[in-house]
Amino acid sequence: MVMPRHVTYLIIGAGIHGLSTAWHLAERLEAQGKGGGRDILVVDKTAIAAGASGIACGVVRNNYYQPAMRELMAQCVEVWESDPEAFSYHPVGYLQISPEAMRADVAEIHEQQRAIGYDSVFIEGAADSTAYMKGLFDDWQARGITSVLHEKKGGYANNTASIYGLAAKAENLGVRILTGVTVTGFTSGRGSDAVTAVETDRGTIGCEQVVVAVGPWINALWAMLDLPETITIRGKDGTLHEDIPMWRFWALEEGTLGVDPALQKTNDGATAPVIHVDTDAPLHSDVDGALITEEMWGIYYKPDANFGGIQGGAMPVKVERPAGEVAVDPYGPESPEFVVDDNFAHMWCSALAFCQKRFEGRIGLYKNREPSGGLGCFTPDSFPVFDRFRENVTVIADSNHGYKMIGVGKLVAEELLGGVSALLEPFRFSRYAEGRLHPTSHSPFPWS
Repeated sequence: MVMPRHVTYLIIGAGIHGLSTAWHLAERLEAQGKGGGRDILVVDKTAIAAGASGIACGVVRNNYYQPAMRELMAQCVEVWESDPEAFSYHPVGYLQISPEAMRADVAEIHEQQRAIGYDSVFIEGAADSTAYMKGLFDDWQARGITSVLHEKKGGYANNTASIYGLAAKAENLGVRILTGVTVTGFTSGRGSDAVTAVETDRGTIGCEQVVVAVGPWINALWAMLDLPETITIRGKDGTLHEDIPMWRFWALEEGTLGVDPALQKTNDGATAPVIHVDTDAPLHSDVDGALITEEMWGIYYKPDANFGGIQGGAMPVKVERPAGEVAVDPYGPESPEFVVDDNFAHMWCSALAFCQKRFEGRIGLYKNREPSGGLGCFTPDSFPVFDRFRENVTVIADSNHGYKMIGVGKLVAEELLGGVSALLEPFRFSRYAEGRLHPTSHSPFPWS
């Protein structure tokens, strides 16, 4: 494909957000008789689904303690449900299983899910929680559990297949997708700070609107846009916290147990929901009984033929170096540094056995010859930033919540055409200076 010299809309990143934005924007332009996607260009430095979207676990859930996240995710689930076949989406539901320290948080999540019409069931108390889980899985044996939130919507999608499904929808409306194009800078002019062109290793492309949707590479693009490396955050008590790094990295911990996915069926033979377990019960090795941790811990898992077994993960590991010193490339399983090790496999497989007897003694089937893992680039509060900068640059910085948020592109498309999305408002960059921060839960995960 010939590199165009000018387009109206230039989208950087061919992952979940970039392609969702392109598709929805093209739909709206076509409905307005403005040529669909013929003036939309998506560029990516590698390939479609080559980044975080292409290695994502694929879990789709609403389970968030933050009302703004919950409302946004309800909208995203609707987009997943709009075409399950194209998005390789499996609406099997989602279970959040929690200890007493999280019970009040999860109860509040359930009440607010009811308020927005999101279908879920909440079980309280250790005995009732165990009975509910045994009603689903007769070998359930997790300890330290006093609540279960069963979201009847949600589930998971197959990562690469869903991204190619989005790409097909966009291209069918005339959107052009150019891969192997690396952005190297931005040009301004016309007496303003607005970006008039995007510089790449294959030439300069003039544009009217830019969308930056690059996942864990956001730190580099943020710097190219001359946006602040550190910020001041106003706490809820009014205290100013200065020189807070805008970006930090966490290494993602995921893997696959190489068993037949059909091993994980419910008592009635149905496909199991996605299971997320947090607990403060001590975790012991399934190999020799040694103590692994006495701190609160959590895992998630699901049967997934796409990965060839039981796939899931655990809490991410903070990368202690400044964001500018972290090598994002080579990314994912190709990284020489940020892939999971034997310690993760030991912990995660032992945690599976802690939860269900069927997983006892199976650590030898862990797929340790298939490197897994990746990097997530997080904001200071671990929640997304969706905002406009430099007058005409929309930044979609998902703070590693990305893959499940397929609907953000729909909302961004509305704003590109002059609308204002109430669902995106709580995620503006200005919230840091104004102290409009999201509430935090007691979960051991930074994104819940």
